[in-house]
Amino acid sequence: MNLGMPSTGPFGATLLRVLLGGMFLAHLSLKLFVFGPAGTAAFFGSLGLPAWLAYATMAAELAGGVALLLGIQARFVALLMVPLILGTIASVHGHNGFFFNNPKGGWEYPAVWAILLVVQALVGDGMAALVPTGLPRRT
Repeated sequence: MNLGMPSTGPFGATLLRVLLGGMFLAHLSLKLFVFGPAGTAAFFGSLGLPAWLAYATMAAELAGGVALLLGIQARFVALLMVPLILGTIASVHGHNGFFFNNPKGGWEYPAVWAILLVVQALVGDGMAALVPTGLPRRT
């Protein structure tokens, strides 16, 4: 039901897209400027993961964050970023319990992040997307 009011859905989709892109860039910044690339690779190694995966993760955070922030194929990019976040649950946070304030952080926060990425894919690119996702329209 419209009630004569304009839809705010595009504003919400844009806000979500910018938030998600900013979150990826913030996490990349933490890896680059606080831990450093070598420190991040060492942390991945301490988890039993190959060190190269740290660099692949940082590249994905950069590419995905920028694409989401600018609205470049945002629906597809959001779906492509879900496995990265689910990987943090499987490798780091899953065994720490649910709540993120548990020691070493539980899986609550990354689970919400993954769900928000799926929501972005469902609601669309939002406004001012540089390269909107070209999905066929229903008639």
